Amino acid sequence: MIASALALLLMQVGPAPTSTTFPDIPDETRERARQTNAENAPATAHAASGKLAECVTMAAEDAEAASDMAQKWRETAETQLELAQSAHCLGLALVRLDDFEGAQQAFDLAAGEVPDGAPAYQARLSAMSGNAAMAQGKPAIGELAFGRAVSYAADAGDTVLSASVSVDRARALVALGRNDEAVKALAEARTSDPANARAWLLSATLSRRLERLGEAQEQIAQAATLAPQDPAVGLEAGVIAALSGREEEARRSFDSVLLVAPESDEATRARAYLEQLKP
Repeated sequence: MIASALALLLMQVGPAPTSTTFPDIPDETRERARQTNAENAPATAHAASGKLAECVTMAAEDAEAASDMAQKWRETAETQLELAQSAHCLGLALVRLDDFEGAQQAFDLAAGEVPDGAPAYQARLSAMSGNAAMAQGKPAIGELAFGRAVSYAADAGDTVLSASVSVDRARALVALGRNDEAVKALAEARTSDPANARAWLLSATLSRRLERLGEAQEQIAQAATLAPQDPAVGLEAGVIAALSGREEEARRSFDSVLLVAPESDEATRARAYLEQLKP
């Protein structure tokens, strides 16, 4: 038992999180860029929102064409909102082209051009800028952008959004080695949106890395309640159980990963851990 737990400890616990426990940053950036699109624009701007929605679709199919569209849109924009959305469009295209520095600049530009009265849109754009900075390996810049996003979300009174951007900020803080601040940011995320499974999962991961296994167990249990089919949750639950000396429970958690997502990266790791746990 001790040997197995030690092997898992060496593989899982370190001075800073790796991309295998905190989501892979370039892919995370793309996904979050897709999630924060035209739906964030004020409802009164139907025509502009439609154009941004068109850009989102185009960026997924032909990023170069979407970039050209954004540049032309900026030249013909008639309102402050259209300027912001054209920069948003450009950022989405540049993410698809793996130009994260350019995307960061575009999202920052967009956030600054958003007219008064749309702090939620500013929050999402700032979070996208932060993710683009993280994709460049610049967590200090990312943390500043996420901090702005947290402030905008608070101004909007959107607790679900506040939780999401607080989790993003926690990722940057951990990358900077500012673990105590990250713990606080994740606690704020859980308070703002207790249904945010990602906040509970990353809280458990960080607690486990800080060797606070009791807290980690409580947090991963809540994550499992909210997202029982998430292989990342099952994997983390298994690691926490193994490190706590509960090997049978760890095996069941790792087996659950193989059941729900047999072809996933988490399943590959779960198989390796199950090998270590063999008598």
